Amino acid sequence: MKIGLIKLVHEDLHPAPPGHPENSLRMSGALKVIENSDIAGEIEILTPGDADIGALFHIHEKRYVDGVRECAENGGGYLDADTYVGKRSFAAAMKMISATVWAGDSIVDGSYERIFVAGRPPGHHAERSMGMGFCIFNNIAVAAEHLVRNRGLSRVAIIDWDVHHGNGTQNAFYGRNDVMFVSLHQSPLYPGTGRASETGEGAGTGYTLNIPMVPGSGDNEYAEAFEKKLIPALEEFGPEMILISAGFDARNEDPLASINLTENAYSFMTRNLVDLAERNCSGRILSLFEGGYDPRANAESLYAHLKELIRE
Repeated sequence: MKIGLIKLVHEDLHPAPPGHPENSLRMSGALKVIENSDIAGEIEILTPGDADIGALFHIHEKRYVDGVRECAENGGGYLDADTYVGKRSFAAAMKMISATVWAGDSIVDGSYERIFVAGRPPGHHAERSMGMGFCIFNNIAVAAEHLVRNRGLSRVAIIDWDVHHGNGTQNAFYGRNDVMFVSLHQSPLYPGTGRASETGEGAGTGYTLNIPMVPGSGDNEYAEAFEKKLIPALEEFGPEMILISAGFDARNEDPLASINLTENAYSFMTRNLVDLAERNCSGRILSLFEGGYDPRANAESLYAHLKELIRE
C-alpha cells in the first residue's frame, strides 16, 4: 500500500532559538533516512491544497489566534517559557493546520487511506486560549473537529502516545462523546495532567482514557497497556477514523523524559492500530508528528511507524 506523506519541517518559517529542543533537525534528518530507505517507493510525497480551517475557531478563541498573529507581526516572542513565536511562525502554524485538515479530507474522500504529516510546530499541548509546551495551535484537535463538524463523522478516535500528556487535546473534547481521546504518557512529567481518574465529564464521561506510565517503562509495559486497555476501549467505541499524535519522545534515547521504548514499540503500536482501523474504519488513519528530540531515535521510530502504515 502506498501512503501519503506531508513534509512541513519549516526550517525557514519557524526556526528555533539557539539551543531550543523543538527545532527542524529533529525531523529533517529522519525524513532523509526515510527517503533513502527500502520503503521510500511506498510513500507518496504530497503537496496539500486549500482547506477549510474554520474549525480552528472552534478549538481556539479568535482573540488568541489574533494574538499569535500580532506577536509574529511585531517580531515574535514567547507564549510561555518554552513556546516561541518568530516573525513567520504564525504562517508556519497556519500551514500546519491547513495541511492537517486537508489530509483528513483526503482520507475521507478516499484519495488516500493513510497519511503522515511530518510537520511542526507540534500541537497537542495548545489550549483554547493559550499556547504551551512548544505548541501554538492544536493541529490534531482542529482536524478532529473538522471531521466531525464538516465531514459527517460521528466517532473519531485520537490516540496520543507522545511521552507528555496531550492536555490541550483532552480538554478540547472532554465533555463530548463524538471524539474519544486515549493517551499513554509518562507520569509524573510535564504538564502534570493525564491522571487515570480523568475520564471525561457530562456527555463525554468514559470517552477519555488516560494510561499513565511510570518512569522506566519499556516495550513490554506499553504492549500490555495496548492489549489490555487501549485496544478494548477503541473496539467498543468503534471509530470511523483514527488520528494519532505520534510523538517519538518515549524513546530510550530521548533527553526530555524517562521512558525506555525501542523502535519495536512503535512497530507494535502502529500494527495494532492498523489492524483495528481495518476492522472498524476501512483502514483510515491520519498520523501527526508531535514530540521527539533525539534525531537518530526519531529516524528509527519514524521508519518503524511508516513501515506498518504501508502494510496491506
